[in-house]
Amino acid sequence: MTSRITWDEASARRYERQLLGAPAPAGTPVAEVVSTLLATHAQVLSAAELSVGLRLDGATRQDVRAALWDDRSLVKTYGPRGTIHLLAAAELPFWSAALTAVPNGASAPPGVRMTPGQEEQVVAAIGDALDGRQLTIDELSEEVVARTGPWAGDLVMEAFQGKWPRWRQVMHRAGQSGALCFAPNRGRKAAYTRPPHFDPLPADEALATLVRHYLHAYGPATPQHFAKWAAAPRGWAADLFATLASSGGIEEVDFEGAPAWVVTGDTEFPTEAVRGVRLLPYFDAYAIAAQPRERMFPGPAYERALAGGQAGNFPVLLVDGVVAGVWHQRRQGKRTTVTVEPLGRLARAQERELGEQVERVGEVLEAGPELVVGKVTSGPHA
Repeated sequence: MTSRITWDEASARRYERQLLGAPAPAGTPVAEVVSTLLATHAQVLSAAELSVGLRLDGATRQDVRAALWDDRSLVKTYGPRGTIHLLAAAELPFWSAALTAVPNGASAPPGVRMTPGQEEQVVAAIGDALDGRQLTIDELSEEVVARTGPWAGDLVMEAFQGKWPRWRQVMHRAGQSGALCFAPNRGRKAAYTRPPHFDPLPADEALATLVRHYLHAYGPATPQHFAKWAAAPRGWAADLFATLASSGGIEEVDFEGAPAWVVTGDTEFPTEAVRGVRLLPYFDAYAIAAQPRERMFPGPAYERALAGGQAGNFPVLLVDGVVAGVWHQRRQGKRTTVTVEPLGRLARAQERELGEQVERVGEVLEAGPELVVGKVTSGPHA
């Protein structure tokens, strides 16, 4: 018999598995926390530090930085959707094989794009140039052009100011394949290196591993939900889920009256609904991956906390597991002002919990926090 799952049950399990009900105990490896989230968006590194720190008892941003730059149990690289994420280094064998197996429908315009052979040549050149070294983007560009040819350095890509060289269109593929990851900044300049060498899993095994991890963290989910999260074609995702279902790796459930999938046998859900107040930073995994989005961002939250339907552009206030407001923090020296804009009235107990959350944000960011309840005037991703 097909299991029937309600939104409240799914929300409660996701909340628990995302370490929002209770953080991981002090001393838990940072990489283990990131693995639990599946991946941590790190376009804004301070937001990633906060995503992880809020889920690890007593942790600060220094713990995340130590995992990244000292013991290298984390890597900062191009992950799902070709965007910058923190990934557990030990999981690179499945991440690399899975991400490079996801079809990429995007293509550069004629005169800019490279042939598949040129792309492979550039990725190999990037890996060779960064092996055992840390280079800025300009230094890396010189190395890539020297190893490939002048065509790779043609300034043909539209950029924020001027144009970028042709080779940069495959930087995300270099990161996903294990040829590149970020190194500590050199002053204000981003720097890159190569992650520890690893042997990628076979593609089929890696994709199955990725789907299982995704469903464990965010299921029940549909192939369309997974496709959105992975920036993959919907038809391809549907075929992948069908293959995994036929092999017994995932099973169908009834989720709010519609078919969805979980890992086979993973059908136990909490019976009590989520209760509590939490603050999540930009591009937090829970806000991005939990679907359906209209249930995660109910009522006015859909307009206020999303940017054209896209999650992650605003830090969000969670009340009882769903988005109920936005917030923003402005740091000055050793202090930070946290402005929270609830979209409804908070009970006194919720106000107290909000104050505790703001204190915890300050601890993670190593700043003295001040809470202001009022209108957030900053725009998305400000």
